[in-house]
Amino acid sequence: MSELRTERLTLREWRASDLGPWAAMNADPEVRAHFPEVLTRERSEASAAAFQADLARRGWGWWAVEVRATGEFIGMAGLDPVDDGMPFTGVEAGWRLQRSAWGHGYATEAGRAVLDHGFATLRLPQILAVTTATNLRSQAVMRRLGMTRDPADDFDDPEAADGPRRPSVVYRISAAAHQSNTRTPNGS
Repeated sequence: MSELRTERLTLREWRASDLGPWAAMNADPEVRAHFPEVLTRERSEASAAAFQADLARRGWGWWAVEVRATGEFIGMAGLDPVDDGMPFTGVEAGWRLQRSAWGHGYATEAGRAVLDHGFATLRLPQILAVTTATNLRSQAVMRRLGMTRDPADDFDDPEAADGPRRPSVVYRISAAAHQSNTRTPNGS
């Protein structure tokens, strides 16, 4: 199973010790503001088990994220095939961090590691990211990663109820664009 390391983070397999903080994150209405609902502890634990099973089976997916200096679990980041029923296909990059980890550049750092892995190791031609139209923080991370949005790709999430969580945006980056971004001084 792969483990990704950055200057400050380790993206790794899930541990039993992650379940409490993961459940607390998913019960936080601010962390879940752009999702249909907060999650119960049982649903959080089931998601972590599914993430770990995917990592064990294919070697990539949604990794647990910890701060290397402290070993503190701060959330998840990774890659996953787009869910069935979406109006597009491909592999999606994503991240979700606990509130105390916001504003430190961790999402961008984890996202960059995920893109590097997707392009260099998995040889994906393109990676996309999806969020609600109102999730401006996540969209800012996508732009920092060099991803671009075509408004023609915007869609209403078929899994979301009518309301502000339904309009969604898609950002994309190709392997060539990512490689170009990593070679420029601003792409670091």
